[in-house]
Amino acid sequence: MTQIDHGTIDYKDELVRKLIHLSSLLIPVIYYFISRTTAAIILGALSVFAITLDLSRYFLPEVGNIFYKFFGFLLRKHELDEKKKNLNGATYVLISALIGVLIFPKVVFITAFTILIIGDTMAALIGRKFGKHKFLYKSLEGTLAFFISSCVVVLFTPKAGYLPEEFMIGFIGAFIGAIVENISFGYVDDNLSIPLVVGFVMWILYSVILPNVELTLQGVPG
Repeated sequence: MTQIDHGTIDYKDELVRKLIHLSSLLIPVIYYFISRTTAAIILGALSVFAITLDLSRYFLPEVGNIFYKFFGFLLRKHELDEKKKNLNGATYVLISALIGVLIFPKVVFITAFTILIIGDTMAALIGRKFGKHKFLYKSLEGTLAFFISSCVVVLFTPKAGYLPEEFMIGFIGAFIGAIVENISFGYVDDNLSIPLVVGFVMWILYSVILPNVELTLQGVPG
């Protein structure tokens, strides 16, 4: 029987990691009230800082010592690989947010990125604690937790016209996101793959199902 991978850090440290992850909800919340240009400038600056700090820990021992002292317990095994010099998940969150803001309409980005934060958090916590049944690369329980929590996200995130079809588009995006979260393990960081894949899926579905709907939020900066 194939064993389910339950992560490379302790569950209590996973809780701390996901609490920090949840703080990223500030990104779609703040973006709702500001323009794309302003958001891109802010996220661009934060991304450059995060990448610089993340890579500096590999090349500058002084930076590495301080970084690992405060954040080392939160890093997974692949994020500590001195040979591959992988970026950590928080850096990928900022990079994916920047790319998403630049590419997607605001209504699509807010839903896709919120699905990442909420769905990924629930998948990790439920999957590691209660995951018993293998499904693809991870647990069925974790994947279901992602999907269900992401469907709740779809119910509450802003819509272009609050049409029934928009909720269906969001639910399909949630399903695709759950699968991507499951299979991204070991290949590409899911903080990057989930919002980008979900965003593209939703955007394509909007263009096919609701081609005449303007993907803007009325009264909100574009």
